[in-house]
Amino acid sequence: PHLAALVLARGGSKGIPLKNIKLLAGVPLIGWVLRAAIDAGVFHSIWVSTDHDEIEKVAKQFGAQVHRRSPEVSQDSSTSLEAITEFLNHHHEVDIVGNIQATSPCLHPSDLIKVADLIQKEGFDSVFSVVRRHQFRWSEVKKGENKMTEPQNLNPAKRYRRQDWPGELYENGSFYFAKRHLIEKGYLQGGKMAYYEMRAEHSVDIDIDIDWPIAEQRVLSFGYFGKDPLKEVKLLVCSIDGCLTNGRIYVTEDHKEMVSYDYRDIVGIDLLKKRGIQVRLISDRDCSKTLSAMQLGCVAKVSVTNKLQVLKDWQEDMGLSWKEVAYLGNEESDVECLKQAGMSGVPADACAAAQKAAGYICKSRGGCGAVREFAEHIFLLLEKVNSARKQ
Repeated sequence: PHLAALVLARGGSKGIPLKNIKLLAGVPLIGWVLRAAIDAGVFHSIWVSTDHDEIEKVAKQFGAQVHRRSPEVSQDSSTSLEAITEFLNHHHEVDIVGNIQATSPCLHPSDLIKVADLIQKEGFDSVFSVVRRHQFRWSEVKKGENKMTEPQNLNPAKRYRRQDWPGELYENGSFYFAKRHLIEKGYLQGGKMAYYEMRAEHSVDIDIDIDWPIAEQRVLSFGYFGKDPLKEVKLLVCSIDGCLTNGRIYVTEDHKEMVSYDYRDIVGIDLLKKRGIQVRLISDRDCSKTLSAMQLGCVAKVSVTNKLQVLKDWQEDMGLSWKEVAYLGNEESDVECLKQAGMSGVPADACAAAQKAAGYICKSRGGCGAVREFAEHIFLLLEKVNSARKQ
């Protein structure tokens, strides 16, 4: 049977404009679940249903196909079931839909693989995700009612200790898998049903308007970053023009060049060095005088015609794997380096080709704190590496 992953990503949002592609830990929100779906390897096709051009662009960037949903199922009042039904009406080859929520950025491929087995091999008609919670519930007393609240799932005279109570299962909204015949009858859950219990730390739901910085910390700690395990970064190579500087060159009347840089980026370079990470600089043009004036104390290569070859030479000379190399670039000449490095980033104003190749898109522009921001991102991922080692 044809199993299709379907992510519903409408352009309108009452809370956060274009929330589905807002950067979360340097990656568009929808990118986290698309990465997990692709790496799961269980889907015959992976789709994003959207009514917005920018969301379509990001979806294709992450390797998904796009279904342009109609205005009729793109309203605030439109239901997921209506959008999924419309998708099935246009894709008769699909037998099973795995509706994955774009707002669940801690989803892992291992979860999707197990759910696919439940519905394909064990014959379930629908499978949905749940999380276990240990929360005591009480009846609601509306204002003006003359009555007392009542316990719903506990005996106040004999309250459970957490370790003595299994808790309760709640839908966490990460995904809903269902067979075509069930959806055509108007159900996402029905027939022979099963739930799939996700780990609590993976149950992050942006849809309930969780504070974005808190969500970023959760994703950095528990998100899925790709098939290969993260390694400790030992080398950062940074493009000078457009990353360390803002790319502008000022020329005086006596033909001298001047550039500007952000002191925060210099601090970021110093912090990387203190953590034992080498920082090297690279440029298409001859900016040796500028580097001399900045006194950064970094190995640099200027007037470079093939940045990837220089990067390979440095990687080999240091005896590093590509997973131990980070690269910050911003132009088309950086694209191959961004693809090759284990960790890659670009400033917010990098060209479209560089943004597409990068794993992290900074909030800061080039020459305005992007190097410091990328350094902070490296430090957070190093914490994740160290945590994994301890476990």
